Amino acid sequence: MQEDLTRSPSYTVTCDDYVHVVEFSPFSSGSHASLLAYGGNQYVVVGTCLFQEEDVEVEGVQFNVLRAFHHDLRVDALAWSPESRLDRIPTIRFCTAAADRKLRLLTSDLQDRHEVKVMEGHTSYINHLVFEPTEGKQIASVSDDHTCRSEPFCFRFLSFFISPPCSQLLIFSPLLLLMLMVAEKKGTIRFYDLVTQQAILSLDCGHSGPLMSADWCLANTIKVGAVVGNDWLIWDITRSSYPQEKRPAHKDKARLFRWSIANENLFATTGCPGKISSQVFIHHLGHPQPVTIGSSLVGSGLSWHRTLPLCVVGGDRKLCFWMTEM
Repeated sequence: MQEDLTRSPSYTVTCDDYVHVVEFSPFSSGSHASLLAYGGNQYVVVGTCLFQEEDVEVEGVQFNVLRAFHHDLRVDALAWSPESRLDRIPTIRFCTAAADRKLRLLTSDLQDRHEVKVMEGHTSYINHLVFEPTEGKQIASVSDDHTCRSEPFCFRFLSFFISPPCSQLLIFSPLLLLMLMVAEKKGTIRFYDLVTQQAILSLDCGHSGPLMSADWCLANTIKVGAVVGNDWLIWDITRSSYPQEKRPAHKDKARLFRWSIANENLFATTGCPGKISSQVFIHHLGHPQPVTIGSSLVGSGLSWHRTLPLCVVGGDRKLCFWMTEM
């Protein structure tokens, strides 16, 4: 890619420290603004974002901090609960993973009540976690210990073995709530029935490079995407276990893949962080080349806005947002 094609972020928000993870809530907050959380060394900040595309009275982006949470260790992964809302009685609930192999469920009413529930069970690094998306009463997590654990808050958890090497990412089915998608680094994506704890469908990368990230398209659930080695891959799960499209993305290996929630043809990939910066490519399935190329200083994390064609990447004391003109 030509260096002069790199576009500056549409908006930026200054942070007090390095941002290791950043996540828009994929659920409605009950207000005009979207919930966003970012975390790093021993902290998580929760706030609301409102953009000028949503409100003519906003210039650029309006970011309001709701609360900063102390976190015992660096935040390695974060997931929003659908129970987080700002209307009626405000409730913030999210879960984190850290290097001590524990999950922390944090709940706050943004006033006096603040609870932390620590959940143990994994014996190695936790790569990803996700809430069941309708009621948020269950959390699933996947780890380098080759297990996927599904943790109801008040009941016995489920645990099943996943073939090594380590698993990278998991997502509850947007339609079938008792199904999980789990991506394995060796290049296989499996869909598990949580009742039988058995794989019922699998996809194959057909690629020698490691699978670093995968995502299930919420806007069109027959689509699955991933980055493997330097390439991005797209599957139609109704047609074949092998990808329908594969194209080169990042020269120095790709790191993350995320579908847009607002547009089924839009997705973003990031490169592995280099010494100075990490590239961010926004792709459209109707275009042979990325429609937007960005760069973030030591970029980390990648998340899409719930209704806008806008994604965010964390970095060195900054959040960078790119709006895609469609």
